[in-house]
Amino acid sequence: MRNNYTIINVYEKQTLNSKVVTQLIYGDSFKKLKKIGKWIKIKNYLDGYQGFIKEKKFMKEQKNSHKVSSISAELYLKPNKRCKIKKKLSYGSKIKIIQKQNGFYKFDNLWVKKKDLNEITYNTKDVFKDVKKFINIKYKWGGKNYKGIDCSALVQLMMNFNNRYCPRDTKDQIKYFKRNIRLDNIKKNDLIFWKGHVAIAISSKKLIHAYGPIKKVVIMPIDKTIDRIYKTANLKVLSVKRFI
Repeated sequence: MRNNYTIINVYEKQTLNSKVVTQLIYGDSFKKLKKIGKWIKIKNYLDGYQGFIKEKKFMKEQKNSHKVSSISAELYLKPNKRCKIKKKLSYGSKIKIIQKQNGFYKFDNLWVKKKDLNEITYNTKDVFKDVKKFINIKYKWGGKNYKGIDCSALVQLMMNFNNRYCPRDTKDQIKYFKRNIRLDNIKKNDLIFWKGHVAIAISSKKLIHAYGPIKKVVIMPIDKTIDRIYKTANLKVLSVKRFI
């Protein structure tokens, strides 16, 4: 099955009062494991993550041709700027183009601007090249889109956009990335892990992360961040990882 809604919350249990553990963005494929009332338990094919979503009318899987490269992409009913609707696709959403006209691409009876897309096969060696697009995006536990995102989702989105596998949660990411680096040898694109938190180095001196206490994605000095997290949460750096 394929998610054909802009964003869907995935819950820990089959109730809206349960914790949101992750989200499905447009084009994510998943397997229906079982139905419980108006809920279905699913498994995301992208990372194997399981959880509960409300049952809706979903579409069949397909071979996607493009992915959204903007932090969010406006949607249109027709290939015309005056036909914009309120819904948007978030970064990393995947679609299949069926028609092209006037700088617009059609998919699933909607239109999106060509400038907001890359071909599905696009990737770059600088995996975190787009990470600064998320600066000032709201921090949201379980979030994975332009309206709200958490620390591990920020890492996963960047990796997935570049056609690389990455686990969803910090506890699994720290195990998945094998190459350990000393903190004094840190460089751009290394990952810094604490218990329950991860940040991305953008240089030997600065990092970017979706940081709960500040409630948004921010750039901070590495040394000051380490000191702040230790003083406020009594957490030390567990490891620094280099994924290539």
